[in-house]
Formats: sequence, C-alpha cells, structure tokens
Amino acid sequence: MNPAQAWLDAGRFLRALERCDPVRTCGTVVRTAGLLIESRGPAAGVGDFCEIRTRGGAVIRTQVIGFRDGLILSMPLEETSGLQPGDPIIARPQAARVAVSEALLGRVLDGFGQPMDGGPPVETEAFYELYAAPPGPLEREPIRERLETGIRVIDGFLTVGRGQRVGIFGGSGVGKSTLLGSLVKNSDAEVCVLALVGERNREVRDFIEHELGPEGMRRSVLVVATSDRPSPLRVRACFVALAVAEYFRDQGRHVLLVADSVTRLAMAQREIGLAAGEPPSQKGYTPSVFQMLPRVFERAGNFRRGSITGFFTVLVEGDDLNEPVTDAVRGILDGHIVLSRALANAGHYPAIDVLHSVSRLAPRLASPRQREAAAKLREALAVLHASEDLIRIGAYAAGSNPQLDAALRLEKDLKALLRQRPDERTRYEELEARMARLAEAT
Repeated sequence: MNPAQAWLDAGRFLRALERCDPVRTCGTVVRTAGLLIESRGPAAGVGDFCEIRTRGGAVIRTQVIGFRDGLILSMPLEETSGLQPGDPIIARPQAARVAVSEALLGRVLDGFGQPMDGGPPVETEAFYELYAAPPGPLEREPIRERLETGIRVIDGFLTVGRGQRVGIFGGSGVGKSTLLGSLVKNSDAEVCVLALVGERNREVRDFIEHELGPEGMRRSVLVVATSDRPSPLRVRACFVALAVAEYFRDQGRHVLLVADSVTRLAMAQREIGLAAGEPPSQKGYTPSVFQMLPRVFERAGNFRRGSITGFFTVLVEGDDLNEPVTDAVRGILDGHIVLSRALANAGHYPAIDVLHSVSRLAPRLASPRQREAAAKLREALAVLHASEDLIRIGAYAAGSNPQLDAALRLEKDLKALLRQRPDERTRYEELEARMARLAEAT
C-alpha cells in the first residue's frame, strides 16, 4: 500500500473512532405516555440522544427532554412501531454533533444531518456541536460591510450588513418562499444554508426546482424536516443548519443563513415543552420557546474569520404582528421586513411594506447619498399612503397640497422601483443612482 493511501485509510479510521461511544450506558423502557417514552436509565442529560433496540430489530432514536419520579423522559425522533416495555435504551451523547465538510454544498440533509437526496455519502472533515453556546458579545466584530441582496427594496430602503439578523414577517401566501429564493440566488453571500422546518412535503421539491434552481443550489446546503416529522427532529434540523453555517464561517466564508420558519420551530418546541410538563404561558407557548429563540438567533453575527447573516421567516397568525412569537422575534433581531397581503393581492412583488419595515443598521451601512434619497422617497410613500382614501374617491383637488402633488408625479416611477421580478438582480451602484434621480424630482 502506498503512503498516501495509508494516510487516507488512517484518517477514515480516526474519524470513525471519533463517532464511537467508548462507554455505553443502558436502561430499559418502562412505558409510553402520549408523545413521551419513559425509561429507567440510561445516564443521560437533557438534550442528549438515545437509541432504543426493539425486539423486532428496529432502532428508534430519541431525545431526552426531562425527568420525572426517577424516570428518564424522552421523545422519539422516528416512528415507534414495535416498541415494548423492557426494550433496552442506550445513551448516545455523541449524536449531538453533525459531520461537516465542503462536500455538503449542493446537498439536501435531513434532521439527523444525513443526505436525503439520493446522492453518495458525504466525506467528513470535522464534527460540529449542534447545541454550542452562542459566541460572547466581545467575540463579535462590528458590522461594517453591506450584504448586497440584489433586491432593490431591501438594498435601497432596508440595507442589510454582513452578520445582521433580520426577520421576514408575513401571513401565508404573500410570497415568503419566492423572496427567500431570490435572496439565495441574487445575494453576494459565498455560501447559503437553508433550514426548512415544518414545511409541507410537496413544497420542498418545488422550492428546490422553482425558487432555487441549479444556480442557487450549487452554493447551498438544505436541511429539511417536514411537518410530518416528530417535533424534536424539527427542532434538531434548525440546529443542524446552525452548525453547518458555523463550519463554513470558520473557513472564513460569508454565509447566508435562512430559516423557514421560526413559527413552526416555536410550535415544535411548544409540543416538547407541553409533553415534558411545562406550564403554558403566552397563547399556549411554553417558557422554553422564548428561551430557545435567542440561542438560535445569537449564533449568527459577524466574527473575525467570517460572518453569518440570518434571515428568519415568521408566519404571522391572522396577520397579527403583535402575537407572542412575532413580538418576541422582532425584539431580538436587528431589523424586520413586513410583507403586506394588500400588496400581494395587487400583484406587487416583492410585497414588502416599506413604511412598516426597518433595518436597524441601515443608517450606518448606507452611503450619505443613499440615506438622503431613501428618506425623501419614504416621505413620498408616507404622503401617498396618508392620502390614499382621498385620492381613491376623487376628493383631492390637484394643487391644494404641493407635497402630495410631487408624490403623485413620482408614484408610477416609485412603484416601478419597488417592484422586481424574482429572477432580476440590480447592482448597488445602479440602484443608488436611480434612487438619487427620483429623490431629486420630489
């Protein structure tokens, strides 16, 4: 055997050794109660993973969520058919990691971090912890660079920086998926990591083929846990995506992390909390939901070796922007983009409500010329919005309000600026010049 081949074989052996558990701790299943499996042992902590070996030869993976009366409470990550009292349950603390490498680009992973696209196994370079603590405040670098999304309304009015965390808020059917696909295809991020949590099975293939396409997929990693998967697996999928994003960040890359959706993630965590006996609080959500959200969001940011820019979608129930999850997310993130149903119904894409959206870092990241133009155009939009009813019923007489007259002259060009096809990309320099020309006409 030549030395190079021997070195490769030794590397594979060492990586396999890392995945082994040197000490196994075992227990036995006592009973099941609803979504819970209760067992006597093994020695495991909250968040650890276990395996149950059924008498029929099946392996059921579970996650520990709590303790009660000396018993271990865990939730299954797979179907529990064939489970019986007395089945052995084995602790697998090493399962709280994900194998990562450059070969993940272009692949679709499940909630366990394993390929589900029918492709070959992924060669492992390293293992990353799923539930790593977010970096401390002094480990972060100030956000000074823009992330160009290629979407005019975001780059012009809601400028986003590398390492910023932004929420996309909207009800169902207002164009969230299309907007996410545009972000992935058009942004100047080097790597995109997408977590599709709680999506319908049908929508996953549609999203890959119609929203991402081959160009977007080439530099992306998808982590998918659909709505039919158990709630712990849906939560785990989000943390797998975070760990994969951190791997590429540590390689010095600028990563775009997209999580769709935070609402379904919160619902999955609520199921876990209620099963573990947590008392429900706001609108039935358990305290662990609001404890988990900062742990997810704070793992994005700008760091010495790379950055993770996060876009997190929030499915707004009944278009109510003040419901508990929406309100909590908006308070943590560095900006929010609100999608309007009225704009979506009018065929206005992207259906972003500029007046109700904000990027907290836009004043710092935008050039003086862009800031001045954006302020004037926002003012024109506000005037048009305030006078909308008067104009609609024909009660406004031209010349009675010079500011409104100027806004009406700009309305057509302003709407053309805010509208954009999903496959269209606008460079920042071109956008800045176009906004400045419009602002001069006000």
